Amino acid sequence: MVSAAPPPLPPPLLLGLLLLQPPPLPGLTPRAAVCPAACRCYSATVECGALRLRVVPPGIPAGTQTLFLQDNSIARLEPGALAPLSALRHLYLHNNSLRALEPGAFRAQPRLRELALTGNRLRGLRGGAFAGLAQLRVLYLAGNQLARLLDFTFLHLPRLQELHLQENSIEQLENQALAGLSSLALLDLSKNQLGTISREALQPLASLQVLRLTENPWRCDCALHWLGTWIKEEGQRLLSARDKKITCAEPPRLAAQSLLDVSGSSLICIPPTVHIEPLELTAGLGEDLRVACQASGYPQPLVTWRKVSRAREGGPQARAQLEGGPAGPGAPAARDTGSGMLYLTNITLEHAGRYECEAANAGGAARSPFQLRVNASGQRPQPPRASPGPAARAPGRAPRLDAGSMAFRALGLATQTAIAAAIALLALTALLLAAMICRRRRRRRKKAAPPGEGALFVRDYSDGPCSSAQLEELRGERGHEMFVIDRSKPLFAPGPAEAPADPGPAQGPAPGLRLPPRVAYEIHC
Repeated sequence: MVSAAPPPLPPPLLLGLLLLQPPPLPGLTPRAAVCPAACRCYSATVECGALRLRVVPPGIPAGTQTLFLQDNSIARLEPGALAPLSALRHLYLHNNSLRALEPGAFRAQPRLRELALTGNRLRGLRGGAFAGLAQLRVLYLAGNQLARLLDFTFLHLPRLQELHLQENSIEQLENQALAGLSSLALLDLSKNQLGTISREALQPLASLQVLRLTENPWRCDCALHWLGTWIKEEGQRLLSARDKKITCAEPPRLAAQSLLDVSGSSLICIPPTVHIEPLELTAGLGEDLRVACQASGYPQPLVTWRKVSRAREGGPQARAQLEGGPAGPGAPAARDTGSGMLYLTNITLEHAGRYECEAANAGGAARSPFQLRVNASGQRPQPPRASPGPAARAPGRAPRLDAGSMAFRALGLATQTAIAAAIALLALTALLLAAMICRRRRRRRKKAAPPGEGALFVRDYSDGPCSSAQLEELRGERGHEMFVIDRSKPLFAPGPAEAPADPGPAQGPAPGLRLPPRVAYEIHC
């Protein structure tokens, strides 16, 4: 059975539907001009705002010139998500959840003029994030979580005219962060965490007309001296009456004062000093090591660890920064966390060598060396003590490791635990041996003494050998029986034939008298 065709629409109704349909986008066939679900499409504009989108919706017409994706939950621009949209001129991604921009994320949009990324969660901008945007005029990055702008971040934006960076957490603006922005007319850095800014950072901005620096915790020291002078001499035209209110947050003596009211002689810096303790250490293979570099000065110095290159020892010192880079030719990488601490993990022979800690601020720089030796045998020799005693210098005696010394703290956790366990085991063994010896001695004394006898009491009033004839039985203060040696009595009584006629007190024994060997007596009471 053949179904009947739907009745034709009346001519007036058909004409009305045709008038309501948007015209096809340039360069697209009527079949390709399809609008993504829930979005609104008209002319060369696609509106997909506030739809709780998590990704860029597919099916956006390739000829779209203006794309609204604001107020969604887009956390990441998937690779190739914007690739078909080469005709885009305005892209609005504000108030989303973007955390990062991959390098080349907008490379397929060479005609883009305006990019809004306000109100996202961007923590940093990688190099090449804006590559391909040679025609971009306005860039909104306000209201993110940016903390640091690295060198050459905006190098690919030669025609950018407005850069909005307000309401972030920017603490550091590197000297070449704004390099390449020769056409920039407006720079907004207000409401950040900037404590200082260098003259070099603003030098690339040859076309600057508006500069906003208010509501930052400015540190009024020698590094900011140039800014006050520049504002008074050249920067008046760039700052409105409100923007000139650059207020000092520190030092405390200048807090709440305007930078323009502070004299140049009050903007001072204290050069840094560096201290490392100890200056050299010996570590074993596979251990972990932490070395602290304490730096002081005002403003707080930036601490950097470097390893002196072995290949050029004896000549100019070639240093390789240990911030994620190789620590000298062939040496493993080490990192400086910015806290002045050098971390070395799983130490190998390549870690051995000379290191250098450098602290720098606007007042100058200071350096201190550190020597690391690696013991391939796994046994770390201890440094000599300041005043070793005879026992410490005795040959064959191993040096004692002090648990409170820096060398002991530098050991790995497993090594420290093993040493502590060994010391405890030795102490326990010594106590057991001492108890066994005392117990055996007590048993021997009990066997040697007659029943009922107690402790041993011996009194000797003179020197020399003694015999049983010199023993006198007495009683002690508590009534105990005692045997006392009285050497005033003769050692041996002479026989009748050998007795002297009248021996004097100074005479010795009679001729021919043989003395018996010394006898050891146990005398009990």
